[in-house]
Amino acid sequence: MNSLGIDKPPAKTRVAVAMSGGVDSSTTAALLAREGYDLVGLTLKLYDKTDQDSGKSCCTGSDIADAAAIAAEYGFDHHVLDVRQAFARKVIDSFVGAYAAGMTPIPCATCNAVVKFGDMLDAALGLGADCLATGHYVQTRAGPTGTPQLHRGADPTKDQSYFLFAVPPAALAKARFPLGGWTKARTRAEAAQFGLLTAKKAESQDICFVPSGDYTEVVAPRAGAKPGDIVDESGRILGQHRGIIHYTIGQRRGLGIGGGNKVDGGALYVVRIDPARNAVVVGPKAALARTVIAIQDCTWHEPGAAGPVQLQFRSAMVPVEAVLDPGPGGTARLTLHAPQYGIAPGQAAVCYAGTRVLGGGIIAAAA
Repeated sequence: MNSLGIDKPPAKTRVAVAMSGGVDSSTTAALLAREGYDLVGLTLKLYDKTDQDSGKSCCTGSDIADAAAIAAEYGFDHHVLDVRQAFARKVIDSFVGAYAAGMTPIPCATCNAVVKFGDMLDAALGLGADCLATGHYVQTRAGPTGTPQLHRGADPTKDQSYFLFAVPPAALAKARFPLGGWTKARTRAEAAQFGLLTAKKAESQDICFVPSGDYTEVVAPRAGAKPGDIVDESGRILGQHRGIIHYTIGQRRGLGIGGGNKVDGGALYVVRIDPARNAVVVGPKAALARTVIAIQDCTWHEPGAAGPVQLQFRSAMVPVEAVLDPGPGGTARLTLHAPQYGIAPGQAAVCYAGTRVLGGGIIAAAA
């Protein structure tokens, strides 16, 4: 077996490298080139415009040029995959629709599942690749039956397993993550040793198609932002909102209803968004407490997973204890050991057993 777990010499193992133009994917390519693999580089063209060149996005015009330059330096072919229409339909339209429905979407998980490990993987296999290597900070390990298990990356500050939970198991079997056991500091150091032009390149932001950081600039032109009422849990009108797309569960700041609208001296939070009434419902923090989460569109890496799990319902949180009860049609129910706050429909609920990703789904409701 070679270092990628394939029963061939590296020179006879064709590896497609997903090259976003950043330091992680560039280091992955350089590392595999040094080991003598037969490489081909793939970069996604995601946008209709080139004005994402703000240093905050990925796969921009300058990123494509950086990826091509590194491929040329190491002497392997580089292809740009024009997935603009698919990305707009599968990721951006889904993102906009979720906000219009009063949810808080997680576009990176969608992109990973259906574009990077969907469209890009298909292209890689079409070019004769044995696998697709990426710069993600996750790890895979062979399970008892040989099926790969998805695990957290070794660097807890860079672990991306939460965003890769929805990658189908069949795709995961064709994926390789050479940096999964590394820290980000080591990646930077290795990139400097290789002399890569991306060695000191800044990180891209989470939502690549929102370079300004204001997601409403993408959502409002497509879904609109009709003003409506901000109400308390009894239905009393406290003020006016600018459109439900501007609000998310657990939000406290920017409600625009004045300091006098408090409950027992405490602040008010968004506890529910009602798109049918075009209303934003607010209440005290206690009203955010939830003990049951219903999830849908589930992906499971552990067949028959059930019972006690460690749960993340936000990307940056300490996992909490819960009990998983799978349901029909890709649904499941999660019962929390202790109440949690700010659980937003549209986000991912990902189940772990230690470092291993069991799977998860999209939050449909919490009660």
